Amino acid sequence: MQRISVVGTSGSGKTTLAQQISQRLAIPHVELDMLHWEPNWMEVSNDVMRERVSQALSGSTWVVDGNYSTVRDIVWGRADTVIWLDYSLPVIMSRLLWRTFRRVVTQQEVCNGNRETWTKTFSRDSIILWALQTYRKKHREYPLLFKKPEYSHLQVVHLRSLQVTRDWLLNLEI
Repeated sequence: MQRISVVGTSGSGKTTLAQQISQRLAIPHVELDMLHWEPNWMEVSNDVMRERVSQALSGSTWVVDGNYSTVRDIVWGRADTVIWLDYSLPVIMSRLLWRTFRRVVTQQEVCNGNRETWTKTFSRDSIILWALQTYRKKHREYPLLFKKPEYSHLQVVHLRSLQVTRDWLLNLEI
């Protein structure tokens, strides 16, 4: 594993796992959210996003986290491994609710100066609502994507529980 993509529903722990893999394997970590969101939660255009991702993944080793379909062809086309965090909805929602609460209360920066707020949490742009709306879609979509000929080169690591993920990470060879 030299070029790794970590995917999963919002709140599944993609960034945390990617950071852990980055540290363990001593390879760069690329967070797609950092390339996608500008200050004040402004999204970059697809062209800018594709250029940023191409540049960020130009090296020979990396671990990237995120689910942006607009750059999937770039990420998965260059990756050798996809790690799919496929946890149950109750696990994801409990993690996401706790993370969101913690971020709002502590005003922790999410990316590029952006912070989660109570207003955003209870709006149509809520990350919680987004996770609920996309959970089933991702669960159906990923197995179909993995079968596509253009992604046949990928080794898929399908992790279905927090304990399995912990065990997998502990056994990850440097």
